[in-house]
Amino acid sequence: MNANRVKQILSSSADIEVKYNGASVWIDQLNEDGRTATVHLRGPLEERSIVEIHELNED
Repeated sequence: MNANRVKQILSSSADIEVKYNGASVWIDQLNEDGRTATVHLRGPLEERSIVEIHELNED
């Protein structure tokens, strides 16, 4: 995934499924470096991680 697509997903009102290492995640924000994003797993766990955006995939 690229930075422009991350921005589109963040601004969309649609529920767009994004996966990181096979796990479904929510994107919280695109980080200032433009190469990483803060994400958290869908579900009850709110633990946030910073990941490389090229490792994010849409289904």
